Amino acid sequence: MITFTCKKPAALGRPSGRCDMDQIIQTIYGDARAMAGQLSAWRRDLHRRPEPSYEEFETAAYIEAALGALGIPSRRVGKTGVIAELRFSRPGRTVAMRADMDALRLTEAVRREYGSQVPGAMHACGHDGHVACLLGAASLLSRRRDELAGQVRFLFQPAEEMGGGANELMAAGALEGVSRIFGLHCAPDLSTGTVGLTPGLNNASVDQFTIRVKGRSSHVSAPQMGVDALYIASHIVVALQSLVTRMTSPVQPLLIGVGTFRAGTTYNALAESAVLEGTNRAVSVAGRQWAKEKVDETARTVAALYGGSAEVAWQDFGAPLINDPGATAEATRVADALLGPGHVVSDRALSMSGDNFADYLLHVPGVYAYLGTGCDQNPCTRESIHSTSFDLDESALPIGAALGASCAASWLMADSL
Repeated sequence: MITFTCKKPAALGRPSGRCDMDQIIQTIYGDARAMAGQLSAWRRDLHRRPEPSYEEFETAAYIEAALGALGIPSRRVGKTGVIAELRFSRPGRTVAMRADMDALRLTEAVRREYGSQVPGAMHACGHDGHVACLLGAASLLSRRRDELAGQVRFLFQPAEEMGGGANELMAAGALEGVSRIFGLHCAPDLSTGTVGLTPGLNNASVDQFTIRVKGRSSHVSAPQMGVDALYIASHIVVALQSLVTRMTSPVQPLLIGVGTFRAGTTYNALAESAVLEGTNRAVSVAGRQWAKEKVDETARTVAALYGGSAEVAWQDFGAPLINDPGATAEATRVADALLGPGHVVSDRALSMSGDNFADYLLHVPGVYAYLGTGCDQNPCTRESIHSTSFDLDESALPIGAALGASCAASWLMADSL
């Protein structure tokens, strides 16, 4: 268990050198509840103006303006990424916090006062709430410039839905000198007032593949004169499913799914080409690599068997998301102090969805928390993320802001990490 030492006892109202960290956390939470209206306003402004991956221009400018109002300097990374750093009154360690910014190309199905004003785009994954929580954490921590030592780096990441952003921010120095990192995601399956903090494996890796099959067209009445790319691609789809059902352990999850299939131009000719797009999801680095190699091999082998050829292109979206056990235990202690015992869900089921927050965790110990945002009364919803009816319970936003700020303060004040 980590311990804490007061750096400035008078500023914290303590008579001795030992800090009552629980009291500090409760103070932070009280401040967060007092700014609930501001958190909702930030979230709703962003919800009205959703921007898909790598198009978050208004979002980035909005974040920069909010940070500027807090007196926190920021810099742009690429076209839409934002890194900000809050420095406290004395030198110390550096911790980082991350929020994703991008929206989905979906049309919002429910009419709301704060609904999307951008046709064909919607914040259906809660990233607007994530940004609001991180701005809230920045505000809460900025009030404690004289109480803390070190610095907090705030990472506003674009293009999470496309598996982008994280590597660009890291290349720009996002993790330089960082000893801990915190991230969160809304969870409509968890009730508001609870937090999911699971040590170890939380989410699968995510990779996207595109298989381009090349054949030769001919009239359907003379198939021997051509090579049917549609037929080849169909066998590739079946063979890929067989990799999972017959070549992997049923007790170690692995998913290979094909989502799109395009082939042919007319009903009476063999298809000259076909394109398959799909995804791999694995729960280990070794399983991820095995699946990628087998998809490559299967596509090429099946295509060659029927006289064609196949090329496979990959886009890596994120590694398996594995919470550092120590950092998770530290965050759990903070959550218990924040919400009281019994509000942490430590055994939330493994998700085969992914988040490239996992890539930060490959370099820095950290924790990815699930913020309960579900309730059963209007206007709340338990609709799944990526649903066109998705919404979140805004009363969870102060919890998310306070949890992040309290984790950062705890890590900065710890005697050791």
